[in-house]
Amino acid sequence: MGALLVHFDISGVDTWIFLPPLVAFIVSLFTSMGGVSGAFLLLPFQMSFLGFTSPSVSATNFVFNIVAIPSGVYGYLKQGRMAWPLTWVVIVGTLPGVFIGYYLRVVYLPEPKTFKFFVGWVLIYIGARLLYEMTPRSRRGKKEMKALEEKFNQHVKDLKKARKGRISSGLPGDAVIKTISFSLSKVEYEFWGQQFSFHTTGMFFLAFVVGIIGGTYGIGGGAIIAPFCMAVFDLPVYTVAGAALMGTFLTSIAGVFFYSVIPAAGELSTKPDWLLGILFGTGGIAGMYAGARLQKYVPQKFIKLMLGLIITFLAVRYILQFFG
Repeated sequence: MGALLVHFDISGVDTWIFLPPLVAFIVSLFTSMGGVSGAFLLLPFQMSFLGFTSPSVSATNFVFNIVAIPSGVYGYLKQGRMAWPLTWVVIVGTLPGVFIGYYLRVVYLPEPKTFKFFVGWVLIYIGARLLYEMTPRSRRGKKEMKALEEKFNQHVKDLKKARKGRISSGLPGDAVIKTISFSLSKVEYEFWGQQFSFHTTGMFFLAFVVGIIGGTYGIGGGAIIAPFCMAVFDLPVYTVAGAALMGTFLTSIAGVFFYSVIPAAGELSTKPDWLLGILFGTGGIAGMYAGARLQKYVPQKFIKLMLGLIITFLAVRYILQFFG
């Protein structure tokens, strides 16, 4: 077992070489079902279990995103479920925010205790949004979402009947995204016979704020913007996931650039641990692929409940440690 124990110079981490890809695989397997990369859970693992607490951990998380996300993005592109207008608004909004997030991380949140406190509030927001999505109040009045869900359930029943009870293959081939209009004020698109829209400026400012948080945290922002798009803008997860992942991928490239090239004050290390990030990323590639394949067999409520409880537990733990 000694030969499998590896020392990572930049992060100072000593761990088994198989552990980062294994953890990333498990995390991405479940989070990819909800349309996010899983970086928001990998950062607490690196900080609490591996003891990697310097600002470099945020940059390393970005490396994971860069390696792991393309497989998921390819899947959405291939299936015609990439909402390009939403994608471009998210990218344009988050990119400048990432730079501000880098500045906040190295200047105001370099200490592990303070950063964990910040992480705790980010996580508690994500967890609360996921758990709120399961309540009847959240679902009330969302006619388009209800119609889409009923259509999907009927499609599943019809396929099962046609295939004599065998598991259905999920969404049909004609369930693709078609852009209706794209302007500075409003975006409209169609998905599987239902029309959805959002205000361009509102989405832009949301993406900008998310970019700041994601740049500070090292998650790219997809874990925040995806639940927000579903809960506040009433957009279906089938049309949000691809855009959120693409936005996270491109902003992660910018994040790695900022953390690698722009010097931090004093002796502070901000450069990513490339080897550790790539090991996490290799596990993430397999996890995202498997999660995308398994998503149609797992009830959405179970996914949201599982993620919401895990995230809320971590959030409370990080907030309490600040006062301990």
